[in-house]
Amino acid sequence: MIEASIAALAFFLLIVGLYFLLGYRKEKKEWRKKTHQFYREGEKRKSVLVLWGAKFDQTETAKEMEGKLQNANIPFTPSEFLGALIVSYMGILFVLVNFFKVPTLIALALSLMLLEAGRRMLFKIRKDRRRQMLIDQLPDICRLLANSTRSGMTLNQGIQLAAKEMAEPAKSEFKHLAHELSLGIDFGTAIRTLEKRIDNKEFHLFTATLLIQKRAGGNLYAVLDEMSQTLDERKLLKQEIKTMTAEHRYIAYIVPVIPIFLVLMMNNVVDGFLDALFSGIGLILLAIFIAGTVATFFIINKITNIRV
Repeated sequence: MIEASIAALAFFLLIVGLYFLLGYRKEKKEWRKKTHQFYREGEKRKSVLVLWGAKFDQTETAKEMEGKLQNANIPFTPSEFLGALIVSYMGILFVLVNFFKVPTLIALALSLMLLEAGRRMLFKIRKDRRRQMLIDQLPDICRLLANSTRSGMTLNQGIQLAAKEMAEPAKSEFKHLAHELSLGIDFGTAIRTLEKRIDNKEFHLFTATLLIQKRAGGNLYAVLDEMSQTLDERKLLKQEIKTMTAEHRYIAYIVPVIPIFLVLMMNNVVDGFLDALFSGIGLILLAIFIAGTVATFFIINKITNIRV
C-alpha cells in the first residue's frame, strides 16, 4: 500500500513538473520573440559614435587616411584610429598633469608633441616592418617563380600562383600585380608600380631581373634560383649584423627618454621645477638639450645602420 502511494505521488509530481516545464518553455519562446521584435529581428543596434564614425569613414579625408593605414599595415578604420589618437592624447595629458605636475598649458602642448611623435614613429615602424616581412619572403617568391617557369608555366601564371600560395604581405602585393596584368596593363608598367610601392634595394634587383628576362629571354629558372640563394645568404648576414648592433640601437632610444623622465620626476618632487626652463637662460639650455638629444639619436642610428 505504501509503495503504491509513493509511486502514485512520484507520477503525480512528474506530471506537475512536465506541466511547469512546458509552461516555462512557452514563456521563454514568447520572451525571445518579443526580444527579436524589439531589436528588429536581431539587427545590431549602433551607438551614435559608431554612426558618426561610419559617416566620417566616407569622407575624402578618411579615404586618404585609410590608404596610409593600409600602407603602414595598421588594421584600423580611419574613425577607429582617430578615436585611438583622441584617447591617447587625453591619457598623456592626464599623466602629465596628475602624476608629473606639469602646468596645464605646457601639458597641452607637450601632449600634442608626444602624440605626433608617437604617431609618426608608429607609422614608420609598421611600414618598415611590413616592407621587411616582404623582403624576407623574397627568396621563397624567387623559388616559387623559378619552379613554376621550370614546370612550363609562363611568368604571368607564376605571379598568379604566388598570389595564391604566398602568405601576407606578399600575397596582397602579388594579388594586386596579378589583377593589373589581367586587366591588360603592360608587364613593365605593373612591375614598376609594385617596385615603387615597396622601394627596397633587393626588390629593385628582383624587378630588374624579371624585366630583363621578359625582354631578352634566357634561362629564368637558373637566374631566379641563384637569386634566391643569394638573398638567403644576405638575410643571414643581416640578421647577424642586427644581433651584433642590437645593444647600440636600444641605447639610441633609451638616451633621449631617461633625461625627460628624470626632469618630469623632479618636477613631481619639487614644485615649479620646470619654471626655470622657460626663463631666458632656461630656454637656451632647453634648446641645447633638445638639439643634443636629437643629434645623439641620429648619430647612433647612423653608426649602427650598416649597409650590406
